[in-house]
Amino acid sequence: MAAKFKRRIKREMSAEKPSIWIGKDGATNQIADEISRQLDQKEIVKIKALKTALRDEEAKTVAARIAQQTEATLIDVRGHTFILYRRRKRKRN
Repeated sequence: MAAKFKRRIKREMSAEKPSIWIGKDGATNQIADEISRQLDQKEIVKIKALKTALRDEEAKTVAARIAQQTEATLIDVRGHTFILYRRRKRKRN
């Protein structure tokens, strides 16, 4: 993915509030399904993990795992907040 494109997404999403919060249960399959569903609709999703969700893991590790599960690209990780991007699949007629 082009660095210019990543910078544009970071800039656009910086003022946005997270649309998904990962709670104390951590990154469950339900969370991954919801992220995937939102990626299908919006292409870009901002996610915030609570400190209790991370336990002994770092936010980067959790973000990378979720990105892999949802087949998305990890754009940015800042603190406990990260941004995922997945190109929308075109529907064939």
